Amino acid sequence: MTNICIWIGLENDASSLKRLSLLSYKKLRDFHLPSCYKLCAISKAAGILAARKKPIQRGYRTKNPYLKKPLMTSCYGFKIMGGKLLVPVGRGEVNAIPLNTHTVQTLAEPKVTPRSFTLTRESMSLCIGKEMESVVELSGVVGVDRNLNNLTVGNSDAVTYYEMGKASEIAKTTREIVRSFKRNDTRTRTAITDKYGERRRNRIRQLLHRVSKQIVELALQNRQGIVFEDIREIRRLYRRGNGQGRGYRARMNDWPFHEVKRQIEYKAAWAGVPVITLSTSETRGTSRVCPRCGERLQSSKQPSRKLWCQRCREMFDRDLVAVLNISRRGRVRFARSEGVGVEAMVQEPSSVAPVILRVDPTKLTRQAREPKS
Repeated sequence: MTNICIWIGLENDASSLKRLSLLSYKKLRDFHLPSCYKLCAISKAAGILAARKKPIQRGYRTKNPYLKKPLMTSCYGFKIMGGKLLVPVGRGEVNAIPLNTHTVQTLAEPKVTPRSFTLTRESMSLCIGKEMESVVELSGVVGVDRNLNNLTVGNSDAVTYYEMGKASEIAKTTREIVRSFKRNDTRTRTAITDKYGERRRNRIRQLLHRVSKQIVELALQNRQGIVFEDIREIRRLYRRGNGQGRGYRARMNDWPFHEVKRQIEYKAAWAGVPVITLSTSETRGTSRVCPRCGERLQSSKQPSRKLWCQRCREMFDRDLVAVLNISRRGRVRFARSEGVGVEAMVQEPSSVAPVILRVDPTKLTRQAREPKS
């Protein structure tokens, strides 16, 4: 049904939900299914057609979209009773799908409501919602600086470096495996690329899940807000023809900076931790301005992450400078949103250097083994 709606939308150049509904609803009469599935198919097709317009507006050629994987999804007409998902299939018939223990326990939590379900040949997933009250009284703010090989989180009290070099190694290994396949068969090459691409995506996401979970838990424990900087449109810097090597462009384009933010945002919303994103003007110069005196930092001639302040006569790490400036500017934004008048300060209130911690995300879930007797 979704593919039929997409075909109708392409023929009539329709991507809005209202117009596509008027054009497609009569075409779906031959499907003897409840109306809720037809509405969801039209809505999904409208979303696909709207997303197709973005690359077209940027001047890219696109193929006509269509769905390959059969699935059934709906946000209407289903019920959960007795640990089972009751799905209507038409003519008054209902299929009962048993839920596992974890899903039943999650749905039993207070203020948790199921929103929609999705069925495929191999799996079933539930989309749930939860009403959460944000942390009213914040005791501080932590900034998040995203880099290719590390993720820096903290403020003037403590800064934590999460080593993310493992994600770059996984992406590099996948690229080498795919490039080593020399067989001149497009279908087989596509299948292998999809297989290893999905494997790479799952491994990197699991690594990011560990980091994002710890960041949100610490922010909730310390009653702190989370601040991000806006780094959209960064892919434009690493296109072909910009004078960069192929390997460098591949590493930067595989950088999952948006996935880190997405995971932290939805986990923070689930826990009630406020998250804000500073605008480009608010974060201009975060890694080039001294967090103590506000002077422009000087970099050495050799490639290094160290910066020198002429006034303070001290060497700073580039990531440390960025996270301190982001957290300070985020603290000003939070104060303004609460209606509190604050003065923009350059000097940190505490003269004590922040505690710097380094964490390997691959070992977050491992426990220390007890010595054998």
